Amino acid sequence: MKLKQSKHISKKYQQLEDRDLVRFYRQNGDEQAFNELMNRHQTKIYSYIYSMVGSAGKADDIFQEVFTKVITKMDDTYNEQGKWIAWVMRIAHNATIDYLRKQKRFVDVSSNYDKESNTDFYDRLPDEDLISAQEQLEKEEAKSSLMKHIGELSKEQRQVVMLRHYYEMPFKEIAELTDVSINTALGRMRYALINLRKLFEKEKEQEENNYAQRG
Repeated sequence: MKLKQSKHISKKYQQLEDRDLVRFYRQNGDEQAFNELMNRHQTKIYSYIYSMVGSAGKADDIFQEVFTKVITKMDDTYNEQGKWIAWVMRIAHNATIDYLRKQKRFVDVSSNYDKESNTDFYDRLPDEDLISAQEQLEKEEAKSSLMKHIGELSKEQRQVVMLRHYYEMPFKEIAELTDVSINTALGRMRYALINLRKLFEKEKEQEENNYAQRG
């Protein structure tokens, strides 16, 4: 899907925060305000949907469904105390999970690292693993292969990476959105980062081997 950027939007709207654009749209039906919201966030929302369903055609359908719901629900279910993008992401997440469940491809994975503990989750992690994985993810962010490798993660790990890395959601919100504990969300993020690091290392090794063979 080639997402369209609305043109001819006044610079005044481009300088406003999301909450102001939402207010203009809700109070006055201001189409420019809504178009600016779309311009800002549609690529990330579509990328999340596509990363979960793996089909451009179905991602298009879900994306359209999501924004139909957004338009119809903004007047009665959106709470302006919260972030608009977080509210939209809940709608996108729920629509995506509904699709996956209908396809009988979604399985809730019970976590064997989600046991009650009196210690903080991060206290039980080897710091160098988490830091190294995070640094690797940041270094490789600009590479076109990033989304490909994210697509190779399990659905549960893919969710938390997209929500945390692209939408900067707090782990508490991610846990609530995905209906798991904070420990589970943190654990999925940790293993996702470790797996991404391994995938990038494997890719680098393959590139080096290919270069050596050509030499």
